[in-house]
Amino acid sequence: MTHNDRTSISYWAEEDRPREKLLLKGRGALSDSELIAILIGSGSREKSAVELSRDILAYYKNDINLLAKAGIKELTNFKGIGEAKAISIVAALEIGRRRKTEGNKISALINSPAKAYDYFKPFLMDLHHEEFWILLLDRALKPIKHFKIGQGGVAMVMADPKLVFKHAIEHLATSIILCHNHPSGKKIPSHADMQLTKKLQHGALLLDMIIYDHIIFTDNGFYSFSNEDKLN
Repeated sequence: MTHNDRTSISYWAEEDRPREKLLLKGRGALSDSELIAILIGSGSREKSAVELSRDILAYYKNDINLLAKAGIKELTNFKGIGEAKAISIVAALEIGRRRKTEGNKISALINSPAKAYDYFKPFLMDLHHEEFWILLLDRALKPIKHFKIGQGGVAMVMADPKLVFKHAIEHLATSIILCHNHPSGKKIPSHADMQLTKKLQHGALLLDMIIYDHIIFTDNGFYSFSNEDKLN
């Protein structure tokens, strides 16, 4: 029997086996590290899967939301985490993120900043770079279609007004919701954000459309131009 066999879940004492614990006591009885240990299956030569999982969580301040932002390459920096194990962790956390989004389904009408924020969660949550999206609405404020207009770096993204209005005209939109994320978590619009919003407002007015809102998206909340009376 190799050392790697001894660190696999099947060789642990019964009280230390996350799989058996899940079967006997239910999923709610497991800690975050035990759940991750089930995903990775085995640890390294020096540490069991649970110990390795604890180390990973400790690195991310025991915050699953921070861990969810980690990429495959970053996770493989942990000794004992190869590409296959990293993929398992990333995939499981992505399923959890999608379930969270599905569990908070928006209504048919996007008639408030909170509903707009929820709409964009599947696209902008956990990103390390900025993206600019639009949501086209009809007169009843029902979604027509969404589009990603631009992608940038960690602190800036460019959005071409011509693309925004091209999509809006092609789909006969009445209103447009603008949305871009701030990976830094800061909810305050920059001067460039304000200038772009004004430019798009002027363009929409000429086309008999309305910029219904501009949402600055962060993982922990949002800033709404509409809520702050910045669209007057």
